Parts: sequence; C-alpha cells; structure tokens
Amino acid sequence: MSETEGPFQAEAGPGTGARTGTTPATAPETGAGARSAPETAVPWDELVTSALLGTDRRPLRAGPGLPDGPASLLRAAALHTVRRRAALRPAAGPPLPEPAPVDPRPPLPAAARRRLAQLLADRTAPAGGGRRGAAPDLTELIPQWLVTAGERGFRAPPELLPALLDAARARTDLRPHVLAFAGPRGLWLARSNPEWRFALRATTTGAGRAVTEGPEAVLRLWEEGLFAERVALLGAVRAQDPAAGRALLSGTWSAERAEDRLLFLDSLRSDLGEDDEPFLEAALADRSRNVRATAAELLSALPGSALARRMAVRAATCVNPDRTGDRAAIAVEAPHECDAAMQRDGVIPAPPSGRGERSWWLGQLVEAAPLGFWCERFGGRSAQEIVALPVADGWEGELHAAWCRAAVRQRNPEWARALLGVPSTPPANGPGTASLSERSQLLATLPSAERADWVAGFIAAHGLSEAFQLLGVCAVPWAGPLGRSVVDALDIARDAGSYPWSFSGVMGLAERCLDPAEADRLEVLTTARDEPEDASPGAGGYWSEAFRRLVSTLRLRAAMSAELTPARQRGEPDPDREDREGRESQEGREDRGSREERGV
Repeated sequence: MSETEGPFQAEAGPGTGARTGTTPATAPETGAGARSAPETAVPWDELVTSALLGTDRRPLRAGPGLPDGPASLLRAAALHTVRRRAALRPAAGPPLPEPAPVDPRPPLPAAARRRLAQLLADRTAPAGGGRRGAAPDLTELIPQWLVTAGERGFRAPPELLPALLDAARARTDLRPHVLAFAGPRGLWLARSNPEWRFALRATTTGAGRAVTEGPEAVLRLWEEGLFAERVALLGAVRAQDPAAGRALLSGTWSAERAEDRLLFLDSLRSDLGEDDEPFLEAALADRSRNVRATAAELLSALPGSALARRMAVRAATCVNPDRTGDRAAIAVEAPHECDAAMQRDGVIPAPPSGRGERSWWLGQLVEAAPLGFWCERFGGRSAQEIVALPVADGWEGELHAAWCRAAVRQRNPEWARALLGVPSTPPANGPGTASLSERSQLLATLPSAERADWVAGFIAAHGLSEAFQLLGVCAVPWAGPLGRSVVDALDIARDAGSYPWSFSGVMGLAERCLDPAEADRLEVLTTARDEPEDASPGAGGYWSEAFRRLVSTLRLRAAMSAELTPARQRGEPDPDREDREGRESQEGREDRGSREERGV
C-alpha cells in the first residue's frame, strides 16, 4: 500500500467533519491503528445495513484480504463510534445540587454503625420448613434500635441513608423513626429519588421550621402546603400555643373539604382543652355528619362542656337509683325517641345491624355524660360502689359498656379501675366488659406500673390465651413482675403439652418487650425436655428452639443497647475518638507535605 492510498481516501462516515481527503504523506501506517484502518473506510450506512441484515446476507466489504465476518463488523463499528464521538463537543452538565445540610448530632459509635448495617441487610438465614429457627429475627429489632438511637441523640451514618429510606419505604411502621433518625440529610437525599417521596410528605420538619421562622412562614405553609404538612403544622403550632392553632384552623375552616375538616378536627385530640369548646360547639352545625359526630365526641371528653351537661340531663331521665326494692340498685328506662336536639349533639339515630334502637340511643347518652355526674346521682357513692350495684331488667351489660367508653374518652383512671375489677376474676363474671379490646383501652388510662401489675395478675390467673391484646398496651421493657408472669405462663404451657405454635405471637412479643437482663435467668428453659404422652408431636423441640431464640434475642438487645451507649458513659476508652484523632493527624501530615511540595 502506498502512502497516498491511506485509510481516509474513502468517503468519511457521519460525524467525521471535513476530513474527507487523503491523509498527509507523513501519516504513519504502522501500529494497531494502521492495521485496523481499512475497516474504518467502510461507510457508516453500510455498517448499519450489514448489522441489520447479517453478515451472511450482506457481507462486509472491508477491503481486499480482510475477513468479512461479524468480528470485522464489530471492530469497524467500534472504530467509527470513537471517530464520531471525538468530533462532538461535550454538553453542559446539569447544575450541582445544593450541599447537604449540617447535622449537628454526634456520629454513631463504630460498633453501632456495623450493627445498623447488619439489621438493614438482615443477614440471618431464613428458617426452613415454616419454622423461625433459634436465630433472632433482626427485622423485628429495627424499630427498637431506631428508637434507642434517636433517644440518645445520634445522627445517621451518611452511607446508610439510602438503605434506611428503602427500609422505610417498604415498612410504614418504620417511617417516623427513620425520618427522625435520618434528620435533615435524609430529607435532602429523599428529594433526589421519587421512590422516597413519602419522606417529604410525612415529615414534620417543615412544620417545625415554619414555627421557628415565625407567623409569616406558618401562614405560607398553611395556605400552600400539602395536606400532611398542614396537619403536622397544626399539631406543631398547637403544641406551643393551642389558641394560635385554633385560630389558624378557624381562618380556613369553611373552605376546607369535608374529609379534611374531619381529619383536622381529629388532630385536636392530643391538646384538647376547655378553650376549644366554642369552636367545637360551632362544628356541631357542620354540614357533614361525620364532622358533627367527631365534634360531639370531643366535647363529651370535656366534662365541663355545655354538651356534656346536656347529655347528663338526658341520661338522668334514663338511669336512676331504683327505690322500689329493699337494697340499692339501678333502674334503667331507655329513651323512646331520638329527637332533633339529640341528633345535633351527636347522637346517631340509626343503629348498626343487630342492635336495638333504644339500647343504641341509651349507650350514646351515657357515654357522653360526665362520669362525675353519676357519683352525685347515686348519693356520693364511689365509682367502684356504683359499678357493683345490680342493674334491673338486664341492662347491666349495656350500661357498663357505655361507662367503659366514657372512662376511655374522659381518661378517668378511677372509673377504669372500677370497671376492670380484680384481675383474678374471669372476664365473663367481672364488672365492666368482657371484651379484651375494651379492657386494653381501659388499661391505657392507668399509670404504666399499675397497668403492668394488673396484666401480670391476669396472666397468673388465666394464662396467656386471652392476654395478647392486654400485653400490647404495657410499657416496654416489661416490668419485672409482668415479664416473669409471661415466662412462667409459657413454661407452664410447655409442661402441659400445649400446642406450641398457638403461643408464637406471645413469644415474639416477649422477644421485643422482655427486659434483656432476664436472659441469664431464662437459660435453664432452653434445654429440651421429655414430651408428655398427650403433647403435640415435635412440641418439645419447638419449645426448646423458641426459648433459645428468646434468650439469644435478649442478649442481642443488650448488646445493641451497650453499643449505643457512649464509651465515656461506660467508663471505657473511646475507639472512635482515637480513630478520629488518627485521621486528623494523618490529614495534617498530608497537608503539610502538599504545602512543602508547592514551596509554601
């Protein structure tokens, strides 16, 4: 090949610009570029046609003595692509995002960072055969870890923010804890991924910032924000100034949608006070029935409200001391109609299916009347004495159920104690209600220590078969007597040959709620025991496995808590500080070396 027969003599492909003549006579033709050059002489259109039809149907004419197969086609296409791209000017890049905000909270200790990564990755192997195995379930410990880390004021590691946001996207129960732990950097990162948009809708950070910035920012967010942001803003404002929050809601109340008015009204429960009565009284005339009913319910939670007094007057015509017998009793005469005034005060006229009208109206009147009214009505008797009175004509169940709802609504612990009764009494024979759901609501009105003691007594007397809902309202970690009663009941169930899988829910709850300090005491329960003759097949192995998992989980929770405790509080040297100081020293030496090289 002569120098004037170089590779650029043929027609140039697209993107090669004005380079259509021959190459200079001095252009070298040695090397890899010269050996592949004849392949680049094939026009781009011919390459595309040969690639679409196949080299068998449209062979590539790369030049004499060169192969015509697919490999030659791919080499020619690669060379053409490089030439086409080399002739392009780079496009202007998008603007850089704003820097992430500063999170002033201290970083996690190194051990806690590793633990969080393990929890998010869930490295435990899945149990086979439908059984959970003896290894702790890490996914169930994530909420507790996040709560503890948040309480101790640590910030989330930047490298784990994507995994945290992904976990919160998949599990709604994690979202409040994740968003609080992720802090401002988590919100900054969430703006870059549409899948994390929930963080922007659910966060209360915008509401807190608006409250901090002042009334103008509050009003702007209230008028322009998303509904979730406005609900969060209303709560944040009322937490500082209930009157200001009420004024904010009153300003746009008539223009809100019915479903929004209902949710705004429901958000007033946490900071409800007597000053809210005029606003709620006006809401009794709302055009939405659900809004009227919610306003009436909130007013009945204020024993001194005018609605509560009106309900007490109506209830007094239905429930009275029975003076016909020799001993004190309660006489009941249910209302015969539901007039317009009752409906305005929130009484729903139509009963649910299977419920009588008169009993339905009676229950609504009694649950809305102030509980203190009954003590006056029955001659100064206490709540416990009133609940113990016999009720004529079979109205006891209806009357006690209404008092239970009133005690929950008015947060009255005295009436809650009376309606719960002694924990050793069977629910069907005790006062109040036999419904475990309503009993758990009554328990929630009591102090946490008293609540735990009552549930411990209930489990000791009746076992665990009916205690799951009651355990759910007890503070975590469970107090000593409550934890011991749960473990003792599980041990008794194992010795009795009970079907083990029916207690899996309670066992899972114990893993999350028992005091980790109980792990050593429970070690003796992990050994396998001989199965009774009437036991379920394989029950002994299951119980042993379940107790091993319980002990392992408690020890893991103890380790997690220790890892989240700063080293200075444990009286140990701080490895994170040593690492930090070492990095700072290394960076300082590198900076000095760089200055010396520049002659500074």
